[in-house]
Amino acid sequence: MPSKPAPIKKSPVKQAAKTAPEPAPVEAAPAEAAPVEAAPAEAAPAEAAPAEAAPVEAAAVEAAAPAPEGEAAPAAEGGSPVPTSAPLDVSVEDVTDSSLTIKWNSPETIGASGLDGYTIEYCKDGTADWVVAQEELTTTNLFCIKNLTAGDLLHVRVVAVNCSGRSEPGTLAQSVPIREIVERPRVRIPRHLKSCAVKLVGEQLNLVIPFLGKPKPVVSWLKDGQPMVQRVNIRNSDKDSIVFIRQAQREDSGVYEITVKVDSFEDKASFALQIVERPGSPADVKLVDTWGFNAALEWTPPKDDGNTEITGYTIQKADRKTGEWFSVMEHCHRLTTTVTDLIMGNAYSFRVFAENQVGISEKSTVTKGVATIQKTAIAYTPPEYPEPDYSEAPKFTTPLINHAATVGYTTKLLCSVRGSPMPKIEWLKNQMVIANDGKFRQNSTQGICSLEIRKPGCFDGGVYTCRAKNGQGEALVSCKLEVKQVILSEADKEKGK
Repeated sequence: MPSKPAPIKKSPVKQAAKTAPEPAPVEAAPAEAAPVEAAPAEAAPAEAAPAEAAPVEAAAVEAAAPAPEGEAAPAAEGGSPVPTSAPLDVSVEDVTDSSLTIKWNSPETIGASGLDGYTIEYCKDGTADWVVAQEELTTTNLFCIKNLTAGDLLHVRVVAVNCSGRSEPGTLAQSVPIREIVERPRVRIPRHLKSCAVKLVGEQLNLVIPFLGKPKPVVSWLKDGQPMVQRVNIRNSDKDSIVFIRQAQREDSGVYEITVKVDSFEDKASFALQIVERPGSPADVKLVDTWGFNAALEWTPPKDDGNTEITGYTIQKADRKTGEWFSVMEHCHRLTTTVTDLIMGNAYSFRVFAENQVGISEKSTVTKGVATIQKTAIAYTPPEYPEPDYSEAPKFTTPLINHAATVGYTTKLLCSVRGSPMPKIEWLKNQMVIANDGKFRQNSTQGICSLEIRKPGCFDGGVYTCRAKNGQGEALVSCKLEVKQVILSEADKEKGK
């Protein structure tokens, strides 16, 4: 049997324990006594300074703990270090046909001297030969025992080691058969690949397909029922398979099928991949007809749809004078259209682009013919409308009002009249037409008629009449004018003198 492995930590107490010989551990029948590790206990007083530096409470707890079976109890005097308690919950993590992985929890009691590490030992069922699984102590709580023989039935134990020696072993509850645990294979297609995956031409693809299975499954791929081409790289691991394409091409489109096999069990899954790009231009664009200010066009779908459905077309026009292109219709779903609102006298060319989910085509197809909107001679004949009759007999809208004037003070008579055509105005005094007398001034503007009487005398009073006359009739309006004489008193006359 190999001796106890060297501890990881290099303390003076450990070095003393290392120099002392240690008998090989024996785990035989219960009648046999476990090896007594008295040498470390005897060597402890020589280098007791580090142990005495530990807290009093820790020393008291370690002194009160019972000594493990088969090992000498540590000396209570001087607070000598004691081994840790046994590792807890030793269990199996994984088993293959050549390895065994176990895990455990740290000991409940470690003590003031700390923990150097763990040693893992195993023996075959029916024997008492314990074999140390590693050359050096391990500080982790997980260890894989390798290079085992398939079919063996093993007992495994874990021992915690510190400067005081080995702890009680933590042992697996049952022996473990060394054989591969078979897990049925199962492929897990990612959610984004459950529907058709659409990628652009030239795009890099890195599709990861996870799977389960134990032992390591055998993975195979097919594309459209045929083996993979060389330009598609497949990288397999224990848990997934990666489809890698540096620059995707349209021929990479298809249905990819993965098969994962473990012994006689297998699982299959597939996903569709579509590599798309912009479509080509429409095959042919024709100018069908031109009339008025309109032009009718038709075309045929492009020969290359970009490996996806054509979603529409974009139509543009260009005046032959300027040569500038303008879009007249977008996302047209038909193969015909009519371009309207063209300008008379101009000639137009037309072109059509195809569209798919990637975008519009890089090139377009231009009509061979030119749509010319002809100028037509238009003889304009204005419509004949009957002349409206606005004739109206004269009518006074504002009559004359009786008026009183003072001798020597100019006064004015006013009235207003309407009529069509504009009526002729005459003024009368006491039924006599007033002629061109300098004493009177007659005026008629925009239907406002006025008669100004300059410095009237007493004899200028009477009845004044305004008469309006046109072809539709005549109208009269009259008023009385009273001219008063101012009578002055004798006193006023004297003042006037």
